This record gives sequence, C-alpha cells and structure tokens, in this order.
Amino acid sequence: MAKELPTSRLARGTKLGVAVAGNVIRAQRTRRSMRGRSEAVRARMAEESMIRSTEQMVMVLGTMKGVAMKLGQMLSVLDLDLVPAEHRERFQRRLAVLRDSAPKVSFETMCAVVEEDFGRPLSEVFAEFEDEPIAAASIGQVYRARLHDGRQVAVKVQYPGIDVAVRADLKNLAMFRRILQSAMPWVTPAVLDELRLNLESELDYVAEARTQYEIATLYADHPFIVVPKTMPELSTTRVLVSEYFPGHGFDEIRALPAAERDRVGEIIYRFYVGSLFTFNEFCGDPHPGNLLLGDNGRVAFLDFGLYNRMDPQHVQAEMAGIRYAAEDRAEELWRLLIDRGVIEEPDEVTPEEALEYVLAACEWVVVDEELTITPELASGAFVLAVDPRAAEYAGMKQQNLPPEHLFSRRADFLTFGVLGQLEATANWHRIAREWLYGDPPVTELGKLHHSWLAQHPQTKKNSSRAGTARKKSGTTKRRKA
Repeated sequence: MAKELPTSRLARGTKLGVAVAGNVIRAQRTRRSMRGRSEAVRARMAEESMIRSTEQMVMVLGTMKGVAMKLGQMLSVLDLDLVPAEHRERFQRRLAVLRDSAPKVSFETMCAVVEEDFGRPLSEVFAEFEDEPIAAASIGQVYRARLHDGRQVAVKVQYPGIDVAVRADLKNLAMFRRILQSAMPWVTPAVLDELRLNLESELDYVAEARTQYEIATLYADHPFIVVPKTMPELSTTRVLVSEYFPGHGFDEIRALPAAERDRVGEIIYRFYVGSLFTFNEFCGDPHPGNLLLGDNGRVAFLDFGLYNRMDPQHVQAEMAGIRYAAEDRAEELWRLLIDRGVIEEPDEVTPEEALEYVLAACEWVVVDEELTITPELASGAFVLAVDPRAAEYAGMKQQNLPPEHLFSRRADFLTFGVLGQLEATANWHRIAREWLYGDPPVTELGKLHHSWLAQHPQTKKNSSRAGTARKKSGTTKRRKA
C-alpha cells in the first residue's frame, strides 16, 4: 500500500471530515473512514458522563473566579460544534459560566483602585475618564480616558482583590486536578504549573507595561501590525495606561467579506505564530478580544500579560519537528522527540505514531494549498491532540511535553482557534515556509513584512540569523495533496 499523504489526516476529529477530505484536501488514499473517525470523536464528546464531568468542573471553577476567567477565555476560542446538536446548548450553558464569570464592578470601586495606586485623585492624573468600560480583560476592565496633554489613552484596571483571589485559587487548584481532567484531559500537572506561572505574571501590570512598550517599539512603523505603546511612567501594579487605538472588534471583523477576513487572518497568523520563528518570542494569549482592526487596515494587538521569550535552540527544534512532519520523515521526527524529552519511553511509541500525533496538531501548516480554517477543524485538531481517550496515539498520550514547548504549542492551538472563528483562508504552508525554510514571501502581506524587516537593521539582523539557520537544515519535498 502506498504511503498516505499526511494531508488526509487533517480532518480528524471534525464533523466535516468527509467534506473536508473530499473538497479541500482531496486525499485519495486513506487508512480509515473520515466519517467514522469524526463520529467517534463526537460520540466521545457527547457521552453523558462527559456532560456530568463538565457540570462538576463548572461547579468547582465557579468558585474560582480568577482561574475560571482564564480557563473560560481559553475554552471560548475553540468552537463547541463537535458536540452533537442535541447536547450542544446544554454544554454551552455550562461553559458560559466560565466565559461570563468576570465580576461586575462599579465605576466607583474601580476608580478607588486607580486613586489608591496613584496616591492622588483621578482628576489629577486624567483630564477626562469615562465611567463606562469599553472592554473587559480577564482580570480587569478597560476604560477610555484623556491625559492633561490631550492624548487619548486606554486604562486597564484590575478588579479589586483579584490578586488575592487568583493566588488563593492557584493554591487550591491542584486539589481539583482529577475533577478538571475528567472534563478537560489536557489539564495535566504541567498545564497547571504553566497556568499558575502565567496567572501570577498577569497580575503585574508594571511588567506587562514594560513588555508591551518593548513590543510596540519593535513593531513601530510596521505596515499592518500595531501594538499600542504603553506609558510605563503611568502604570502601576494594578493600572496599565497605553495609547488608545480606535478600531473594530472581532464581531465586526467576522462580518467582513471573505477577502478582508482572509487578510486579517494572515496578519493574525504572522503575529502570533510568525513572531516566534522570527524573533524567538511570542504573545502567549491569542484571543479574539485582543484584536482591533483600524480603519487604515492595520490590526492592533492588545494584552501582553502572557508574553514568552524562547531559547533559540528550542525554536530551532520546533521548526525541525514541523519540517520532519511536513516531509513524512517519521524516523527523524521520532528521534528528535526523544532527544527533546517529549518521548520518555521510546519502546512505547513507534516513529509512525509520533508522526501521526504531531500531524494532528500542525497539519494545517504542512498542507500545500489554500485551506479554510473552520471552527470544526480547529476544535477537532485540539481534541485529538490533547484527549487521551483518543485511541490513535495511545503511546504518545503517556509522554510529557516539556515546559519550554508547552507555551508555544498552546499559543499555536489558540491561534488556530481564532482563525477558525474567522473562517480565514490561505495557503498557510507557503506563509510558514518563510520561517521554516527561509523562502521568499509569496503573499502581498509577506512582501510588505519583509520590506519592513529590511528597513530595520536590528530587526533584520534577528530575522536573517534565524533564516540562515533554517536554510542549513536542508530542503523539503514540495508537496501537493
């Protein structure tokens, strides 16, 4: 039997498996029925025991407002259409508790937080301060204000007492790990450790303001990416002040024509995923609420409480893994995963199982043709990669993803989820080849981006160094499904 092209695996876990395989991937050789695999995942998700576990999970997290807000925000990125229609409304009601668990706090209370941190009346810091929030963050609310020098600013204010609540939640979270894992199998000890570290860091707005200022400086004058510059001198532990960016929210972006959504989707992909492989750093919190589309077509990215800088060696390893998967080099991928500590028991995992597992997570990047990311594709890939009840990769389920890769893989999944909600179309593989193989850009946005890189010596230096390393790694089979 001829070796199956990995593109046929993309539709696993989605209810649209047959349609995707027939109309998008066009795979001619499959080992299993796409429809059967899709139905199996849906059946697992619809089990009554799963629903009861979800109810129990919500009951526990409902008492943990700080943690529930972050988990709910993460879950809301992934569409729930994997759940059959007769169960979906019930399932969504449970998860809505997590998504909507942010406390509703009066302006007077939030104003007191600002004045307490600044040690002076609000009117001395701001010439105007609107009393209705313009957005809700995971641990605070965002207001529009004007400084005395006339600048319009956005002011993010933490909910009073949220720091105490989050830290108390994190101390108790380990006790409920089994309950959480029954409904969310991906909540492993490593994920809990990551959640603990990230939520702790999110509480420090001084550090976030400094990080966002650095990223805003990095992307200054970029043709289509905007990061509003913060004002560290006006930021405290619980108050973050940044430039105000007038833009359209995600719901408005989703209502745009397909071509405009595709353009925004490519920008999102380049920022959240491309920055890791270009600058060895990335925002770890892709979410629709952190995006704004300006009237000039530039996309603003907000919220840098979860920002990660990665060791270049780890980045190179991730790129090598994606290349091996794209080229069906199962043996080399297997050995890489052993060397990186992902596979701790080599005797329990075959090279083909390792390849299948990696492709379940990243195959949308190795398909060399235009692909529309749907909510079903995003959710299906997520379920199959993290759900240990899936039988396909039983050996891989016993392995552990090292912490240095946990951050980036979660960001990748959440980016996939955002693109799924946007239903963006692109040849994601051709875009990714810019950083995977050092190929020249083939899209207009790519050409603009590389022109910008060329005009910024330090930025170009970082990018060129990464590109050289990539080119030394060899060439790829140019594959077509």
